[in-house]
Amino acid sequence: MRRVLPPLNALRSFEAAARHGSFKAAAEELCVSHSAISHQVKLLEQYLGLELFSRHSRAVELTRAGRAYYPVLRETFDRLADSTALLLTPKRQDVLTIQLYSTFAIRWLIPRLPDFQAKHPQINVRLNTSQRDVDFEHEDVDACVMIGTPVNDDLQYTYLFGSELLPVCSPALLNSGNPLRTVADLAHHTLLQVYPSRRDWGLWLEAQGGGQVDPDTGLQFDSYDHALSTAAQGLGVALGMQPYLAKDLRSGLLVEAFPGKRIRNDRDWYYVCRRERGKQPKISAFRDWLLAKVAEDPDIVDMRKG
Repeated sequence: MRRVLPPLNALRSFEAAARHGSFKAAAEELCVSHSAISHQVKLLEQYLGLELFSRHSRAVELTRAGRAYYPVLRETFDRLADSTALLLTPKRQDVLTIQLYSTFAIRWLIPRLPDFQAKHPQINVRLNTSQRDVDFEHEDVDACVMIGTPVNDDLQYTYLFGSELLPVCSPALLNSGNPLRTVADLAHHTLLQVYPSRRDWGLWLEAQGGGQVDPDTGLQFDSYDHALSTAAQGLGVALGMQPYLAKDLRSGLLVEAFPGKRIRNDRDWYYVCRRERGKQPKISAFRDWLLAKVAEDPDIVDMRKG
């Protein structure tokens, strides 16, 4: 049966324009003029008999038909690019780019990563640490590990684990001249803040009735790992979460400031990728391995509601 396909240049122009949300950016990527992109997209729309973009004075926006068509083309071009790369360099390792927060990388994933490499030597894992979430539309990332809630229907979220929030400090600070006996005592100590997760201290204090303690004071850090390391030096009280505290608590480097006052974090940890790429071998291999390692960790508890 003869395939009936739209013009390839028109498809490339539409995919690039949809991915960037801009005819200008698509033109720069494909090294053509803005008018060439506009012409090719119009040609595709005439071929399909559908409008793919709504044109505004300074922007373009995908129509319902465009939103349905774009993921199919994106996946097709991704697979074509991957297959071409494999043909040109048949012996190269398949690169899997994972974005994750530095605390998860340092305190949990990296010590376990040699096991994945031993089981999947053909996959070269590339870690990209960042405190912000991935923009899958515009970033060259295969998957990410993130904390949050599933909000994007175009993404596939695989639940990993939940966590509890608990204040920790050094043993010396706990019994210092200003001992920590009640939540109100925190007002006399430096709170160690993680500003990408600035809401966490407020949530914990609200749950304990600690209205007399200002959750926005103290030192500011960009990751929980930095805040916990500072707490271990006796420089303040950090808010932590399992499983990233297990080693420090067992060694006595850190102690729980208020035993019995942990709260459930209202956000969970997920492995996330674009929905249409969820079955790609390198992405699914890492997901399956990750789930197995989570199941093996005694410091992780499945906290899914219901």
